Amino acid sequence: MTAEPLVLQLRAWSRLPRDLMLQRLLHRVKTPLYATGLYRATLPTRGAGAIVTSPPDPWPGDALRGQAIVAGEFAFAGQVIHEPAPLWLPPGASERWLAGLHGFAWLRDLRAVGGDTARRTGRDLVARWIEDCERWHEIGWRPDILGRRLSNWISQHEFYGASGDAMFKSRLLVSAGRQACHLARVLPAGLTGDGLIAAVKGLVFAGLFLPKGEAWLLRGQQLLERALPEQVLADGGHASRSPSTQLAVLRQLIDLRAAFAAAERAAPVGLQLAIDGMAGTLRMFQHGDGGLALFNDSNEEESWQIDMALSRADGKTKALTQAPQSGFQRLTAGRVVVLVDAGAPPPPGLDAQAHAGTLSFEMSLGRERLIVNCGAHPGDAGWRRAQRMTAAHSTLTLADTNSSVILPEGGMLRGPGIVTCRREDADGNVWLDLGHDGYVPAFGLVHRRRLFLAANGEELRGEDRLTADGSVRPQDGTPFAVRFHLHPQVQATLAQNGMAALLRLPSGNGWRLRSTDHPVTLEESVYLGRRGEIRKTQQVVIQAKAAGDESIVKWAIGRESKRR
Repeated sequence: MTAEPLVLQLRAWSRLPRDLMLQRLLHRVKTPLYATGLYRATLPTRGAGAIVTSPPDPWPGDALRGQAIVAGEFAFAGQVIHEPAPLWLPPGASERWLAGLHGFAWLRDLRAVGGDTARRTGRDLVARWIEDCERWHEIGWRPDILGRRLSNWISQHEFYGASGDAMFKSRLLVSAGRQACHLARVLPAGLTGDGLIAAVKGLVFAGLFLPKGEAWLLRGQQLLERALPEQVLADGGHASRSPSTQLAVLRQLIDLRAAFAAAERAAPVGLQLAIDGMAGTLRMFQHGDGGLALFNDSNEEESWQIDMALSRADGKTKALTQAPQSGFQRLTAGRVVVLVDAGAPPPPGLDAQAHAGTLSFEMSLGRERLIVNCGAHPGDAGWRRAQRMTAAHSTLTLADTNSSVILPEGGMLRGPGIVTCRREDADGNVWLDLGHDGYVPAFGLVHRRRLFLAANGEELRGEDRLTADGSVRPQDGTPFAVRFHLHPQVQATLAQNGMAALLRLPSGNGWRLRSTDHPVTLEESVYLGRRGEIRKTQQVVIQAKAAGDESIVKWAIGRESKRR
């Protein structure tokens, strides 16, 4: 690591809450100990009894992926490796690929294939992990991955393990017990967000379904009861402000609820309340096609998986129109949905997925997306910085500078300190008056955005202002751009002598994005909204220069059919 990234990382650590910083430091200091023979000798070496009951696993696997695994092909995080050698640590494998392999969620894909061949493949791979990975190593025994593996081994046991011989069952029980013992010792290990919930889930599953697991269960429940109020905000949003993480955590909480029910044990206080709240906010993030908005490292995700999670949550609440603690707004009129990032970035420690997209918005018309953010390609480190930049979002970018100072490996050094949002609803019309001070330290300018959605859904009007805050004198002539990234299926052409762009949707519906005082241009963009896909697209850009104490760009997106 060079000097500059090291300095940035130290500055990022200095922003962490004191308890979280100490947890991470302590875990790093202890890590070398875990690889020693002395430490291994402290883990249990015998297992008695059996995994009698498995918690229900309601989530369907992918039979095509399962067939590929049977054939020796493993695809995780956008990377495909055929017959990896060595299996658990092949050269060139990304950290995310290794996390997917060691997490064993793919047992569900083998289950979807069915039959003895898939069953034996799963059992053989579990046995190989026990044989090859008994010694601690950084990826396979990382607490969040370990927790995922334990919960997947236990929940899929009926598929791959119940028909195994006595030797396999004994070795499985010993290995699972050793892993659970280690997990109970190291947690919370400085984990936050989805990773902490995954680790706690594994510990709870071990406590509920492995012999003599009471101590693990008690520790897991304590950690879960502490984590829920820290991660699930009062409006039901996840503290990471990521719709994809919202879905992932909700699914894990649903699994935990089902596990307690299967073991006939009382669930921790607050679990059902968290599930109910998260379901309502997850609905808020859905576009008309059923997929999720692309804020903070999110993908569209599969709409049927989202609907299944909502169904299993038993959430009967409607989609929220606003989530003030999470910092999001939902505007609807007719078949039009507008979703707006109207909040400050997540706090340090929960900002690993945060993007510099404050005040960005997305717009869909029925099942068709029109205005989008670029999304995320989690498996590709080369995209990680680009996808998090302000310019990758449908908002204003000043001097090609991010509104938040982002770190290459995730997290932020600084974000807007003040983000304001005022909403008015009247006769079906919706106004939003928004602002953030992310550009004040460098430029002395506040970005204010006003949005108005007409009750008939025929027009969205916007106004972006840069206003001097008085701290420093703004420099005249500083360029800025208001960007509108288009979904790849939208066809765009310039009109009105470069003062507007005609936007044609696959259905044939036409919309016009026009500017009042500044010309518009079409530029290249990229869409990362579908997991594992990189698609070329376009963006409409309105460029201007700051002048004096206030600069204004006015624009509108209206249905073209109304103008014929």
